[in-house]
Amino acid sequence: MSKRSSIGTWAYTIGPYAEKPIDFETVCTRLKELGFDGVELGAFPPHPNPGNPGGPDEGWGGAMPEKSQRAELAAQMRERGLGFSGMAANLWGEKLINTDDPSKYIAEFKRNCEFARDLAIGGLRVDSVQPPTILREVDAATAMDRVVKTWKTCCDIAADHGLSVTWEFEPGFVFNKPSEIVNIHDAVDKANFGILYDTCHGQMVGVMGSRQEGEKEVFASQVELIRLLNGRINHVHLIDSDNTCHKDANGDDETSAHPPFGTGVLNFDEILPELVKAARLPHDWWTVDLCFYPDAWAATETCKKALDGLIERYG
Repeated sequence: MSKRSSIGTWAYTIGPYAEKPIDFETVCTRLKELGFDGVELGAFPPHPNPGNPGGPDEGWGGAMPEKSQRAELAAQMRERGLGFSGMAANLWGEKLINTDDPSKYIAEFKRNCEFARDLAIGGLRVDSVQPPTILREVDAATAMDRVVKTWKTCCDIAADHGLSVTWEFEPGFVFNKPSEIVNIHDAVDKANFGILYDTCHGQMVGVMGSRQEGEKEVFASQVELIRLLNGRINHVHLIDSDNTCHKDANGDDETSAHPPFGTGVLNFDEILPELVKAARLPHDWWTVDLCFYPDAWAATETCKKALDGLIERYG
């Protein structure tokens, strides 16, 4: 079965688009015109998000605390012939590592599970929330123990809602060394838990060792990282890498830059055969990620054409 194509909607709402976000209906209209099969929802304002009970009805976008709002959105998506490949839960306002009480994180995760279930979304994306420098405040063993215990609980909650959980490792968040990625995945040890492999993050983490605290762990090629993660990958993001990070407001490295296909250094004819062998996807989606790319809206069309070519050859 050929892979279905989607793109992360956060590319049009955060970073360079934070001051001029593109509304969700416009995004869906354009993606349908370009032939995408669906979207990967960044579930935070101004796009559809869980909201709070009693909040306003904002139509296609914004807070959707009521089941009726979510049902209407699901119906509108079906009418357009668009599906959801997954969802990025808004957990960045919570504490995961720098607290011994994860109850707020877990409660917010559960709200996002309910939202995803109501929209018939099959899985949630998570990350380790705090930056790599958190290990200067919390020792690594304690930090890892907190992440593992919290995600074990979250995976059980997700399973109760019929959902998978995928962890996106990246330079901007703690535990971005290959050995740490494997150790946390294997310690969580839940059937519905896996690694989100983003080809840009794979390059920046596995080859460049970007923002790794202490001694770097790197490979000559990200193919070696993919092989290390064999059987652990349950979600895929595809995009190029130019071996650089997006810069924060101070001009410091934040996380991977996500340049469009053909503008970086990645050889997908080497990467994708290995990724296809290593991944154990519970679905048939491949997703483009243009996060933080300054002209993501204009680049979407060329990325769709490039993704179509990759699907034709390897999907």
